[in-house]
Amino acid sequence: MADQNSFDVVSQVNMQEVKNAVEQATKEIRQRFDFKDSKTELTLKEKEKELVVVSDDEYKLNAVLEILKGKFVKRNVSLKALTYGAVEPALAGTVRQTITIQSGIAADKAKQISQAIRDGKFKAQAQIQGEQVRVQSKSRDELQAVIAFLKQKDFGIELQFINYR
Repeated sequence: MADQNSFDVVSQVNMQEVKNAVEQATKEIRQRFDFKDSKTELTLKEKEKELVVVSDDEYKLNAVLEILKGKFVKRNVSLKALTYGAVEPALAGTVRQTITIQSGIAADKAKQISQAIRDGKFKAQAQIQGEQVRVQSKSRDELQAVIAFLKQKDFGIELQFINYR
């Protein structure tokens, strides 16, 4: 048995589930009577991790966002992973909003997480490694306590705990 146990704290989004939710929302929008003859459109840019929503006016845009949120929740995609941009006017009198899909832990959030672990007086070390935080300790019970502690805190992002060994 190794003398150091560890796990990684990450914030990941399953892009396939996002894609499925967008397709379901698009299908529902096409079928709904209140969106008949509207210029409503959902465009997912997977590489940039962006979702562009275009609609006739802000009222319909908000209705589309509500449909989209419902589909994300059903597909277990965290709404904390979505960052909403400003509503801006687009071509032909429509409005556009860009939604960024958060993937990975930003440097400032990673610092907050590692600081919270230090402030918790755990016998564990937290290291920031790119877009994740690795937590190491000699005791597995200590790591379990850190996971429970982090689950209680709200950092504004969805956290997953992987590579527990």
